[in-house]
Amino acid sequence: MTPDASMTAVDEVSTSSTNGGVSTSSTNEMGATERLGRGVSTSSTNGGVSTNGQPIERRLEAILMVADEPQSLVHLATAVAHPLVDVREAILRLVADFDGKAGTVRRGFELREVAGGWRIYVRPEHDPVVADFVLTQNPSRLSQAALETLAVIAYKQPISRGAVASIRAVNVDSVVRTLLGRGLITEAFTDSETGAINYATTDLLLTQLGINSLDELPLISPLLADGANGFEDLP
Repeated sequence: MTPDASMTAVDEVSTSSTNGGVSTSSTNEMGATERLGRGVSTSSTNGGVSTNGQPIERRLEAILMVADEPQSLVHLATAVAHPLVDVREAILRLVADFDGKAGTVRRGFELREVAGGWRIYVRPEHDPVVADFVLTQNPSRLSQAALETLAVIAYKQPISRGAVASIRAVNVDSVVRTLLGRGLITEAFTDSETGAINYATTDLLLTQLGINSLDELPLISPLLADGANGFEDLP
């Protein structure tokens, strides 16, 4: 054996001894496992507390308070950057919290699972007072954006929020919330494939317009250039 070969052999034996007989590939595997372990959310070790010190359920609650449509667990887990199992447990804690089953006061709203997602709703027993507040005690005028969105829904119903936004070329989230709150539109159904909520107008709109049915709405084609802007199928 040449001196160079002897030195190489000695180095290999030395490396093996230093690593306690564990090969370099094994060491790399152990390192990957450790990195994976460090990648697990801190909620697993901190009792559901996120990296910014806030409990997961409080962050989820904040998101759900402004959500217009049911949010899937996967979507919520992505939003708060936590494992799906932790988010599922946090959602169940929120349900118990809102229902007063966790030693808390029963809230006027509930967290309900609908169409494969979770969303906050007013409890049925409070619908009358909420409707009265929205319709009679908060009678501010609709904005131009709200009127345009209402017109799109009236002529194209049932229609999803995404389709309305596509026609208007702007985000309509807050406007749809306003129209729902005013009782001028309602959730007609949820698309079974996409999970998107489709909206339709209510009888209140007919009352406000002084007509008996949607058939009495004026023809829209004379108001558009060649029936464009997403209304090509309307008279």
